[in-house]
Amino acid sequence: MEFFCHHRDRPGSLALRTELVEDHWAYMDRYEAELIARGPTFDEGVLTGSVHIVDLPDPAAARAFAFDEPNYQAGAYRDVMLRRWRNLLGRTMWDFPGGREGSDRYLVLGLGAGEAVDLDVPDDRDGLIAYGPLLSDDGAAWLGTAALVRAPDPEAARAVLTRERYAGTEVHEWEFGGRRS
Repeated sequence: MEFFCHHRDRPGSLALRTELVEDHWAYMDRYEAELIARGPTFDEGVLTGSVHIVDLPDPAAARAFAFDEPNYQAGAYRDVMLRRWRNLLGRTMWDFPGGREGSDRYLVLGLGAGEAVDLDVPDDRDGLIAYGPLLSDDGAAWLGTAALVRAPDPEAARAVLTRERYAGTEVHEWEFGGRRS
């Protein structure tokens, strides 16, 4: 089962996040084989959170993954969005043909309202790093869509989703995470 996890930083937690970076990476190293994508989010260059898309056995394992994370345990995050997710691209971010370098990467979240939308991969998939629906724990209810995209600007990134069909849409600067090899 695949899960989307977005830890959002508590204001003023940068020093704590910096102090715990090695603990965070060591924790994520334990999930290396299960990670589909990972990386920090930013707002105008300021760290705002961390995204992890991970393949785990069940919702209980996903909750343990999200809430045992060192930054969460230390109080660096203000909240966590944890949802089932379906990997419609069938690959990890490391398989993205555009590589890991570049500052033109975004997390796009469409929060669901009503009938499911954007359940198929868009025709223009060249900029898609990860893409799939956000689902309830049992996978039966559509709750939105999450995408990691390469785009020239936030508006172009937002355009990957059918904007008027969501209760709300968020766009965050994002970059490939993990240790540099």
